[in-house]
Amino acid sequence: MTAVHRGPVSRLTRRTVMRANGRGLSVRRLLLAVIAAVSLGGLIDIAAVAPASAQFTYNPLPPRPKPPKAANDNQMLVQATEVDYDYNNSRVSAVGNVQLFYNGTSVEADKVIYDQKTKRLHAEGNIRMTDADGKITYAEIMDLSDDYRDGFVDSLRVDTADQTRMAATRADRSSGNYTVFDNGVYTACAPCKDDPKKPPLWQVKGARIIHDQQEKMLYFETAQLEFFGVPIAYMPYFSTPDPTVKRKSGFLMPGYFPGTTNTGFGAEVPYYWAIAPDMDATFTPRFMSRQGALLQGEFRQRLIDGAYQIRAYGIYQLDPGAFAGQPGDRQFRGAIDTKGQFALNDKWVWGWDGVLMSDYYFFSDYRLAAYRDPLGSFLNLPTDAISQLYLTGVGNRSFFDARTMYWLSFSGNQNQVPIVYPVIDYSNVLNYPVFGGEFSYKTNFVNLSRDTAVFDPITTLANTNSLCTTASADPLARTPSQCLLRGFPGTYTRLTAEAQWRKSFTDPLGQIWTPFASLRADAINSSVSNQPGVSNYLPVGDTQAIRLMPTVGLEYRYPFINVQPWGSTTIEPIAQIIIRPNETYAGKLPNEDAQSMVFDTSNLFSVDKFSGYDRVEGGGRANVGVQATTQFDRGGAVKTLFGQSYQLFGMNSYAVQDSINTGLDSGLDKPRSDYVASIAYSPNRTYTFSVRSRMDEQTWNVQRFEAEGRANFDRWSISVMYGNYAAQPELGYLTRREGILTSGSLKVATNWVVSGSARWDLEANKINQYVLGAGYVDDCFVLAANYVTSYSYSAGTTPPVLSHAYMFTFGLRTLATSSTTSSTGGLQ
Repeated sequence: MTAVHRGPVSRLTRRTVMRANGRGLSVRRLLLAVIAAVSLGGLIDIAAVAPASAQFTYNPLPPRPKPPKAANDNQMLVQATEVDYDYNNSRVSAVGNVQLFYNGTSVEADKVIYDQKTKRLHAEGNIRMTDADGKITYAEIMDLSDDYRDGFVDSLRVDTADQTRMAATRADRSSGNYTVFDNGVYTACAPCKDDPKKPPLWQVKGARIIHDQQEKMLYFETAQLEFFGVPIAYMPYFSTPDPTVKRKSGFLMPGYFPGTTNTGFGAEVPYYWAIAPDMDATFTPRFMSRQGALLQGEFRQRLIDGAYQIRAYGIYQLDPGAFAGQPGDRQFRGAIDTKGQFALNDKWVWGWDGVLMSDYYFFSDYRLAAYRDPLGSFLNLPTDAISQLYLTGVGNRSFFDARTMYWLSFSGNQNQVPIVYPVIDYSNVLNYPVFGGEFSYKTNFVNLSRDTAVFDPITTLANTNSLCTTASADPLARTPSQCLLRGFPGTYTRLTAEAQWRKSFTDPLGQIWTPFASLRADAINSSVSNQPGVSNYLPVGDTQAIRLMPTVGLEYRYPFINVQPWGSTTIEPIAQIIIRPNETYAGKLPNEDAQSMVFDTSNLFSVDKFSGYDRVEGGGRANVGVQATTQFDRGGAVKTLFGQSYQLFGMNSYAVQDSINTGLDSGLDKPRSDYVASIAYSPNRTYTFSVRSRMDEQTWNVQRFEAEGRANFDRWSISVMYGNYAAQPELGYLTRREGILTSGSLKVATNWVVSGSARWDLEANKINQYVLGAGYVDDCFVLAANYVTSYSYSAGTTPPVLSHAYMFTFGLRTLATSSTTSSTGGLQ
């Protein structure tokens, strides 16, 4: 450029494109200096913190349009009403609607001057910078050296991409390291639409905020937290890592521990240690009024192919007698738990979970591990902790999983819990046809052991007289008429392999014929200990067995389609005939993985309806039903299914009494099964309805009935589930069970939400569980309270108690979310 002065450009904007060479370097310095100066506001970015409460969370932020991705070509564009090059004074000035563009960053100002002699840059008037990430910085006056070591910015304001906001009357930079923000204000709340100058819901003010660039720390002096402009909390001093730091050693937010009468109340003071880029640790000592200091530590490391973590806990109790008569009556208590997972490649992973405890009450007494979540553990208290080592592979049409498992019982009955040395599953579907059809195969191998038998009572007499305990000497003790053998003592090994083939044909009439065949083989070795009562259920001693189950069958479907102006309906009769021999060793072998049996439309057409491999369905069977599906042109669908199963010949496996009575009272334990039916209706995205039922095949009395309805609107939602289950005395359910489970939420105002749920036992005519909650929720603040009452099953063998819990949540987006819980009548 040779001209000394360029006057105003009438009606047009002066555009100058510069590269980083020649005299264009002065403009480039100008732009980079502006960017560095207004980037001071970027030091106040604060990463959002996920809320801890699962009940009330911040309203989602409105989507913010992403700026178009700019090419990183290092070209700069200067646009202004006039651009002056004063070579006598070595100054370059841009005046009037100045706009600078560089690699996706834009800067706007009324006037920008760069003095090459003093190497300082001065900008003033409506300064605005938008960076490539969408952060917007505002200022009125800026003066800065071109090496960015010294300078100031007046009237600084920053709007970040995550919709947080920062302002300061002045920002001063010195020594190339320190930046001081005077009268700084920070908030994550949006400004009031009607009056943007009105104070936000909350904001944090600091007389001075000092940024140490070398230490990457922010120091707040004379800070205060305000709500609607009213101060409610003062902090003379605190510090935090600056936003460029993802991890930094230091103390974290302290926490309060309500405790119990045995432990006393206490406080936690966590300390975070950033050891290296790939590893860190957290130390969380908890100081309790009655038992002293509980030390907690967690170490984490992330490697190229995975990550692992180790947690350790330990306490020398000051008053062990507070746990008199319990496992916690000891001076030292502690635990270690760990988990990790690593990828061998894109298809294979291996990992572990491990838990080791000094006593099985430790976690529940001190609210650790799975008990730390107050709401989750209150409603669904854990009963055990698992230790396992596993290897899993997933292919396009195959799956492999091998693992060993050890459960640490929280009830203290460790000798009744099995140890699974390995359980291995593999399945594969060939990607090419065999005899024109689909061929698949699967295998399962398991080896487990248990020290002591587990009996469950199924009669009132057995329950009241403790006939199912190993110590009972009553002649009726541990007999099939009074008890179930839930878990056998001894060792058990089984290898199962099964191959399946099926192929579908459609004839000219539209009928679909699907022949299928399978062959399953089981090799079993069991060694059952001769403990009291076990011989009433299983042959004791060593048993070796080979079990074969060849199966052939045919499935028939004939869909009829009726098209109307409002939609279409498909009615499809379905029939399935299965031919196979009787189940061998039925009821004579241990059953560990097929103990659950629920007969409904979901498994009506399953070839084998048992839930696991330890039992196998035998005998000839026919499954018949009719399915109807209606699709509406304006949206919505109705799907119904009704059917029944018939034992054609041979032994009915579901009528055979085994050690846990699997199949009895299931509706399949007779030549003609109960009727099963289901209806699902979804008129739109707002409503869903479903009904599932099983009716007696002779009397049509309801044996099992479930109805569920859901509705979701903009301001409210509700769900209702009704269940009615007939007595199943062979399984220990002596009376009919009937109840209603409801839940709902209502947005009573723009930011106010109430929610609740209840479980009503209709047989006892009482509500035995309910949750009530209310809270204020917006995009930056949460204040919520929950009240829960439910029966809690504590660790150990103590009976359930009716407990009440009160939970409070207070959250400031990007700063902190705190929850506290208190309870009465049971576990916290």
